[in-house]
Amino acid sequence: MENNNSIGNYLIKRLLQLGVNHVFGVPGDFVLGFNKLLENSELKFINTCDEQGAGFAADAYARLKGLGVVCVTYCVGGLKIANTTAQCFAEKSPVVVISGSPGVNERIKNPLLHHKVKDFDTQYKVFQEITVASTVLDNPDTAYSEIERVLTAALRYKRPVYIEIPRNMVNVTLGANNKPSTNNSSSNPDALQEALEEAVNLINQAHHPVILAGVEIHRFQLQESLLKLVEKTNLPVAETLLGKSVINEMHPNNLGIYEGAMGKEFTRKYVEESDCVIALGTFLSDINLGIFTAKLNPQSFIDVNSEKTSIHFHNYENISLVDFLNGLLNADLKHRQVNLPSRFLLPTDFSVKPGQKITVQRLFERLNLFISNDIIVIADVGDALFAGADLVVHQKSRFLSPAYYASLGFAVPASIGAQMANPNLRPLVLVGDGAFQMTGMELSTIVRYGLNPIIIVLNNLGYGTERPMQDGTFNDILLWNYSQLPTIFNEGKGFDIRTEDELELALEESQTYTKGFCLLDVHLDPQDSSLALKRLTKALREKVYATI
Repeated sequence: MENNNSIGNYLIKRLLQLGVNHVFGVPGDFVLGFNKLLENSELKFINTCDEQGAGFAADAYARLKGLGVVCVTYCVGGLKIANTTAQCFAEKSPVVVISGSPGVNERIKNPLLHHKVKDFDTQYKVFQEITVASTVLDNPDTAYSEIERVLTAALRYKRPVYIEIPRNMVNVTLGANNKPSTNNSSSNPDALQEALEEAVNLINQAHHPVILAGVEIHRFQLQESLLKLVEKTNLPVAETLLGKSVINEMHPNNLGIYEGAMGKEFTRKYVEESDCVIALGTFLSDINLGIFTAKLNPQSFIDVNSEKTSIHFHNYENISLVDFLNGLLNADLKHRQVNLPSRFLLPTDFSVKPGQKITVQRLFERLNLFISNDIIVIADVGDALFAGADLVVHQKSRFLSPAYYASLGFAVPASIGAQMANPNLRPLVLVGDGAFQMTGMELSTIVRYGLNPIIIVLNNLGYGTERPMQDGTFNDILLWNYSQLPTIFNEGKGFDIRTEDELELALEESQTYTKGFCLLDVHLDPQDSSLALKRLTKALREKVYATI
């Protein structure tokens, strides 16, 4: 008879209460007991082909739902998702990593059990470095409080956490010490008031203030608050690459992506000539700052995120981004008269040139017209991301990418997590051929669960981002016949595309074919790339050669 008050069932109950409906993973003997509990619960276990696919799917799920879960076995499963968990930590995606492990009774005398590496706590130590909180549920008297502590940390800090369950503890009854934990994540009121006063004075005294919105606006679900601030003040707002679409990109005050010299001249000039930049929830990383080509004056810079508040060289402690943004909404800020030229005068049609070889520029011009309200763009690393940055998505938070950590292979499995999180969205997956070969096997998972992403493979015969930095045969990969992959799964449609008219026909057919995935193999010249990627690789090439 199943123990409803067991450690395993309590963890499942809490995940359901927090809005989780799906768990991604691969089963294994040390986690089979928990897998069985999942199967008998309201949570749906999504079997992926590989643990890394599960990790990326859970990451995308967390970005849309607020919390994701990946469940794997000990070491051979857990260590395979160290990379995806590191990405979640770097980009603030709250994913709960659940790993089975040898039972407490199996560890006596330190036997050499299969999957074990060095010590029984080796995997635990690895995940301590890439999560914000971690625990091993080896004591029924502390399991309740440990589950609460770790889940609270995931939600508070928007970063991954690690929960290890020895397999003989899954069905053990929770101890009696089930006191609710206290969580005080509010700001220091004095520091908050002083910071707001300084910020409001700087903003009101400025002639051309501008908001620079980052990914934490999305992670902390502050999109509506940001929109209210923009409409209250009429301030222009630019986005970082990682924060793309935190505000509706069709909004008249949206300046587009600011990424230093890598970005468009209009946006760069407007932000850098501002006498007060209000950075909200931004990561000042190398890619977000155009490989540090950004020129932001620290004397007129307000930088507030979940970890720090810095205003005009002054640093404030214990101020939450949520409280600060709400404080700005309630402050006496001027309403500005700002006339911005329309950024989004998108063409109403695409004049197809029959027989003309497709290029990166023309491909993305056409995709801009293809995007609709029910599309979510998921971009892998490379021109999928850097050319994709110029795509105009129609709703907020409809662009996902690993734009900071930049791990190849994210996009295809991420489409699984995205569509599980919101079945009303159809993913438009942009992925290079190199990245596709890393996780493209998850097409099998896509077919298994009846999903229907449209996958654009940018086929340039290798690692196009790295060729300009250091050319060599190590950047080449084997050419696959991508358009024939649907025949392996007996489902989906494939298209082999070399010309503009072939692209047009494929997009038209993909739009109407919704019962399975569509894969468009777009053949590109290996030397062809977007202007943004050319600028990026030039800067990175200089760094590579500086170390040789």
